[in-house]
Amino acid sequence: MRDTLRVAAAQYPIDAVPSLDAWNEKIARWVKNGAETGAELLVFPEYGAIEQAHALGPSVYQDLDATLAAIADLADARVAVHAELARRHGVHILVGSGPKRRADGRYVNAAQLVTPTGGIGEQEKLILTPFERNWNMMAGEEIRVFRTAIGNIAIAVCYDSEFPYLARAMARAGAEILLVPQCTERVSGNYRVRTGAMARALENQFAAITSPTIGDAVWSAAVDYNNGAAGVFVPAEQGVSDTGVLAEGRMNEPGWITATVDMNSLRRLRSGGEMRNFTDWLEQPGAAAAESSARVRIVDLA
Repeated sequence: MRDTLRVAAAQYPIDAVPSLDAWNEKIARWVKNGAETGAELLVFPEYGAIEQAHALGPSVYQDLDATLAAIADLADARVAVHAELARRHGVHILVGSGPKRRADGRYVNAAQLVTPTGGIGEQEKLILTPFERNWNMMAGEEIRVFRTAIGNIAIAVCYDSEFPYLARAMARAGAEILLVPQCTERVSGNYRVRTGAMARALENQFAAITSPTIGDAVWSAAVDYNNGAAGVFVPAEQGVSDTGVLAEGRMNEPGWITATVDMNSLRRLRSGGEMRNFTDWLEQPGAAAAESSARVRIVDLA
């Protein structure tokens, strides 16, 4: 078990990349820069993959259905690019999420976690936003926790972070780090996700890390406007963080924000903190019944 963990979260601009090669070069540059901060875990945002659509021309990026289909077709190659970069730089990477095609032709929003040793895990978004329902997306069904060499990691894709029972199930299954990739059109959306991430960190006494898409991409039928700031959040506790904020970026400024998470201090909170939110959760009326129905799959990526 790690005593500390250095993390980096991207405030990632959606650019009009001229080609897939240019996109590959951009991702390679971002991963290199992130690794140079000393981070062992790099987090990219929800729908970061949509950026690739611009490389395929206006018949794709100006049409929502064409965008979803094309980005889904590129999923395996996109993950392979990140897996090679993870190996090269010795880091774990949460790949920017994107649509993945199901057997019935509909899409789920899937984020992949890749490790330096070739492990690949995937979490699908579990609760869809109104715009994703309009896109005829499907919700994922399985909650997962990933065992890695740097700790037990769970992923709550954007809106999922606003629902406490999902993160609670992940924490009960051993998650110590919650990754929250986000794609929020408005500033208000960013603060909803921020509030959710901070609340989940407080309730479960673990670390929550957000990473947003940023910038206007008016060429895109899917991610035309993006506002956000990355953050690394923990419970507000003396000796951990008085504010619950280990690091937070400035709104819509591209780059990495980094922090070192004291994992040992977080572990001690559940039995010796000022408050015992994780332990006292079951004192809420109805919490035990809700908890008994939660199912989580553990995926070993170590």
